[in-house]
Amino acid sequence: MNADGISEPSGGVLGRMVKFFVDNQDERTKEWFLSGSITPLIMLLVTYLYFCLYAGPRYMAKRKPFKLEGVLIAYNAVQVLLSIVLVYEGIEGGWRQHYNYRCQPVDYSRNPVAMRMARAVWMYYMCKVVELLDTVFFVLRKKQNQVSFLHVYHHTLMPICGFIGVKYFAGGHGTLLGVINSFIHVCMYAYYMLAAMGPKVQKYLWWKRYLTVMQIVQFIIVFFHTVQVQFQPTCGYPKSIAALLTLNAGLFIYMFSSFYVHSYIRKSNAASKRLAKPGEENNNQLECKPKDAVEANVRTAVEAGVQPKKDL
Repeated sequence: MNADGISEPSGGVLGRMVKFFVDNQDERTKEWFLSGSITPLIMLLVTYLYFCLYAGPRYMAKRKPFKLEGVLIAYNAVQVLLSIVLVYEGIEGGWRQHYNYRCQPVDYSRNPVAMRMARAVWMYYMCKVVELLDTVFFVLRKKQNQVSFLHVYHHTLMPICGFIGVKYFAGGHGTLLGVINSFIHVCMYAYYMLAAMGPKVQKYLWWKRYLTVMQIVQFIIVFFHTVQVQFQPTCGYPKSIAALLTLNAGLFIYMFSSFYVHSYIRKSNAASKRLAKPGEENNNQLECKPKDAVEANVRTAVEAGVQPKKDL
C-alpha cells in the first residue's frame, strides 16, 4: 500500500473485491492488536455465537438470573465515555475541517491528522469487540428474548466491519459511519446505564423507542452519504467498499424499521384493542352512533322486557 491511495483493479466485481483484499492492506496498522490476521477475530466471534445461542442458555436454564446491577452500571458508563471520545476524535481527526463530505479518499500517509483518524478507527474496532458483552449480559440475566436476530447480526457484523476498516482503509469516507454510530451509542449506553439503576430511575426512561428512530436516521444518512460515491468518477474512495457500506446501511434501515413497527406500532395497537373490552363502549363511541341506531337499540330492549337506563 502506498500513500497515494488504494489500488482498485479493473474487472468483474467479485474479482476486483478479491484482488483488493489480497493486494491492499494498511502498512500503518497491520501490527496493531487484532489487526494483522482475521483468524483471532473469527475464533472470538464463533465462541460468542456458541455461548450466546447454545451454551449460555443451556447453562442458565436451571439457574437464577444474575443481577449484575453494579457491573452493568460500570460497563455502560465506560461505554458512554469511550463513545464520547470516539465522537470527538472522529470530528477533530477529520470531519470538522480536514474531510470532504462529498468524497474523501483514505490518506495512507503518516502525517499527524491521518494517524489520528487511523487510531480512532482502531479504537472504534476495539469498542465493537467489547460490545459483544452486551449479548453475554443478556444471556446471564436470562433475557434471551433480547437476543434477537437483529441484535446478534448487528453485534457479529460490526467487529468484522471494524477489522476491515483498520486493515484496509483506516480513514476516509466511511469513517462518518463511526462518528454517527458513536454518538448514537452515547445516548444508548446512557439509557442502559440509567435502566440498570432500578425502578426509581426506570420510570423516567420513556424515550427508549426514540433510540431506534435515531438508529434508522443514522443508516439513512450513511446510505446517501456512501451511495453518492458511485456517481463521482474522479472520487478516490473505492467504489466497491462504498457499495458494501450502502448495501449494509440499506439492510439495517429495513431491519431496524421492521423492529420499530413490530415493537412499538403493532404492540401499541394490540394493547389498545385489549383495553377496549367486548360489550363496553366509551362516551365517544356512544356519541358517534346515529340517532336511528340508538332508538332501535331502545326498542329492542323494551321488546325483550328490559327496562332501558335513563340518563341521570
